[in-house]
Amino acid sequence: MTLILFCKRPRIGVGKQRLARLIGQQNALRIAQLLHQCALAQLGSWPGRTVVACADSADCDGYRTEYPWIDAVMAQQGANLGLRINHTDALLRAAGHERTIIIGSDMPEQTPQQLLDAGEQLNDYDIVLSGAADGGVTLMGARVPWPDLGTLPWSTPQLGKALADCCEMAGLSVGWTQPCDDVDGVEDLRRLRTSLARDSRAPQQALHKLLQELA
Repeated sequence: MTLILFCKRPRIGVGKQRLARLIGQQNALRIAQLLHQCALAQLGSWPGRTVVACADSADCDGYRTEYPWIDAVMAQQGANLGLRINHTDALLRAAGHERTIIIGSDMPEQTPQQLLDAGEQLNDYDIVLSGAADGGVTLMGARVPWPDLGTLPWSTPQLGKALADCCEMAGLSVGWTQPCDDVDGVEDLRRLRTSLARDSRAPQQALHKLLQELA
């Protein structure tokens, strides 16, 4: 089982721009950096193989140098997220990765157990998804190649249903695992100030401390 992190390397002007417009670029960057550390810690605790799929190919060497324990680092390729997932999935399957779970870098409430549970569900379903309250998805597991994802409504409230429908139309069975929300706006930061107070993981504690300071 392979855990894949799709991510952008946090920097000013890259990622979390909705937050940046509301709380400023520097504050949004600090939050993005800690979210990124939470996601990397998920890779670090994963018992199987791990992959980082970089949005910018220029960042790949940096990941390889800073995180030599990651099994593979590769660049995303494609005009939208669906095409980038299809491309990455094809390369990994050609290299022998048969079961994969894709996560992003902005779900600090997601736990290692939730990932393990999703992996277990792949014994029963071709595709396993985790839904978010905004209609998107925050985990994508597959034991078969993904169908063409290039035309789906990425970054919209319609994505979760459209993704499940796309897979079912391709003849694949779809299961849903425990939902988990991501971080897009100020309302999500308010939620994290409560939920992360109970989280003992070091990156989550650091993020909670920062959010308390910014409040």
